[in-house]
Amino acid sequence: MGALEGRVAFITGGARGQGRAHALALAAEGANVVVADAPRPMNLTYPLGTEDDLRGTAKDVEELGGLCLPIAMDVRDAAAVNAAVAETVSSLGSLDILVANAGVVSTGPLEEVTDEIWHQLVDTNLTGVFHTLRAAIPVMRRQRFGRIVVTSSMGGRMGIPELGAYNATKWGIIGLAKSLALEVAKQGITVNVICPTTVHTPMVQPVGGNDVPDELVRRMMKANPIPQPWIEPEDVSRGLLYLVTDPGVVTGSVLEIALGGSARIH
Repeated sequence: MGALEGRVAFITGGARGQGRAHALALAAEGANVVVADAPRPMNLTYPLGTEDDLRGTAKDVEELGGLCLPIAMDVRDAAAVNAAVAETVSSLGSLDILVANAGVVSTGPLEEVTDEIWHQLVDTNLTGVFHTLRAAIPVMRRQRFGRIVVTSSMGGRMGIPELGAYNATKWGIIGLAKSLALEVAKQGITVNVICPTTVHTPMVQPVGGNDVPDELVRRMMKANPIPQPWIEPEDVSRGLLYLVTDPGVVTGSVLEIALGGSARIH
């Protein structure tokens, strides 16, 4: 039996990338998984996860022997998030693990960030996490058990040129998660944050794109003490598993998975 046998995990942004890797890692440890994704269109430079991607993730999870419920949902829509959490409990019986992973990115100098881009980032990365946490907490309080992990970024730990708007959202969810950790610490619920460095997902290399410019790879490698340009989604999933299998003594923490970048910050 896996360490998560009988547990139910709910993952936002679960159609691909980190979300898909997390779904597979949790399923491999015995969890039944709900993957929620496929948001409404946004003005971004890369394609978003789709319902086809969701079904692909569900198929991969089921091949590991677990149950997987795919839900098309946009975290910006509070009613949709509430309905997805209710469907999770109705269909699978509980909600034990929450991975608030959905997020988008846009780059550029701050004076060039439009109101539209600002709202997309804030509404998805910060308000979307708020919607997800708010919907799940009452269920976990009733159970007197829960393991919550929020996906931030190393951009939530430092300033980075041309990522000011994105970083603001990623700093914000760390404060949100730490505050919630204090609110629910006596109910058997832990709340922690993962801060990955750049992860090799469709945000960096869109599906169907075979090449990343050599100059970008060199620049990214130079920025990291461990000379790699990025980490893989599975690298983040190992950190996630540590936090969700913890017996309940780690909460309010930030786990940086950063190719050594943590050594440069307080």
